[in-house]
Amino acid sequence: MTDFDRKMQSTFDDGLAYPRLGSVSFRRGTLTDNQNKTWDENWATYGRDLTDEPLDIDGWFGRTGHPTILEIGSGTGTSTAAMAPLEPEYNIIAVEIYKPGLAKLLGAIVREGLTNIRMVRGDGVEVLNRMIPDGSLAGVRIFFPDPWPKARHHKRRIIQSGTLRLLADKLAAGGVLHVATDHADYAEWITELTNVEPSLEYMGWPWEDAPILTDRQVITKFEGKGLRQEHTITEFLWRKRS
Repeated sequence: MTDFDRKMQSTFDDGLAYPRLGSVSFRRGTLTDNQNKTWDENWATYGRDLTDEPLDIDGWFGRTGHPTILEIGSGTGTSTAAMAPLEPEYNIIAVEIYKPGLAKLLGAIVREGLTNIRMVRGDGVEVLNRMIPDGSLAGVRIFFPDPWPKARHHKRRIIQSGTLRLLADKLAAGGVLHVATDHADYAEWITELTNVEPSLEYMGWPWEDAPILTDRQVITKFEGKGLRQEHTITEFLWRKRS
């Protein structure tokens, strides 16, 4: 294992490995003048950076008793912004490393008055591990994660046994994990892991009575590119056992 691979992977106390998705230093990007202005004026309200301090979700959203959905790797927030108005009773936390992607979502939040979205900038798995209280999530969404197609990089894929354990810990009983990929090999990889975590019950796809919205509503630019290349979208749903 290279030094870079060691940096990209950590372990739980029980020895299960989980991937580190990256560092904000790798994904600086540039913003337009308007995006910089919107960021400076609104990030403190709607955004947080990765820390070791657990989130006070009720305090951040300014309301109590509302279930929370975490989206890991929200990209430019196209699906996030499309789905949030259809589930106003849910708090939506979008996690992304890439600042320009967060800036686009922040712009949509301000422009469209989307009051139920917040954002965290950082590695999605580290956000789960360090900022999200156990049993606090009604759902987790992971749409089109990096497939890391080369065999030597498969250890960096987010969907693996260690991460599924972590996701299960953060979900409340009955909570939903929703994963989508357009990469055939990654779909096979995930299929082999559907029953690896005992506390997650695999529900297949579609799941008509799912307690959270499972229709992604829009075709993102990334998804559209895959469809034009005749990729097949494969989706997976799990439920946290009581």
